[in-house]
Amino acid sequence: MSNLSAGILLFNRKPSLEVLLAHPGGPYWWDKDEGAWSIPKGEVEDGEDLLDAAKREFHEELGFTPEGEFIDLNSVKQKGGKTVYCWAVEYQIPDDFIFAPNDFEMEWPPNSGKTELFPEIDRIEYLGPFEARKKINPAQREFISRLIDYCSRNQ
Repeated sequence: MSNLSAGILLFNRKPSLEVLLAHPGGPYWWDKDEGAWSIPKGEVEDGEDLLDAAKREFHEELGFTPEGEFIDLNSVKQKGGKTVYCWAVEYQIPDDFIFAPNDFEMEWPPNSGKTELFPEIDRIEYLGPFEARKKINPAQREFISRLIDYCSRNQ
C-alpha cells in the first residue's frame, strides 16, 4: 500500500463557498461522520505525475474529470503517515449527474469466511466550509483553509 495519495477538492463559490466531500463506504464507516469524510482521492502509481493521479482517481471514484484551473493546495500528512496531495478546481457538476460508486470486496463479518461487496464511497455532498471542516479527516482540514485563503485573494 502506497503512502502517497492525490485528490481533487471540487468547489463552487455561488451563492457562497461550498466544497464537495466524499464519505467512505463499507461497514467500518457506517456510524462515523465527523472526521470521516475526505476529498475524492487515491493512491499514486510509481512514477505517475501527482496531478494526473488526482484526476485519474477522481474519475475512477466519481465517473467524470472536472475541467478548469487546478489550484495546487500542496500536501498534508495524515495521522497514519500517508501524504495526501490536493488540487482544487471550481466546477459545477451537471444537473443530470448520477453518482454510481465503485465497489470493493471484503470479508464480512470478520473471520466469517464470507465476502460482500461495499461501495468505495457511499455518498458525496457539497458542504459549506464550517460544516466541511467538521466532517473532513482532521489532517485534510488544511486544504479547506488553503482554499478559503485562495478564494479571498482571487474573488
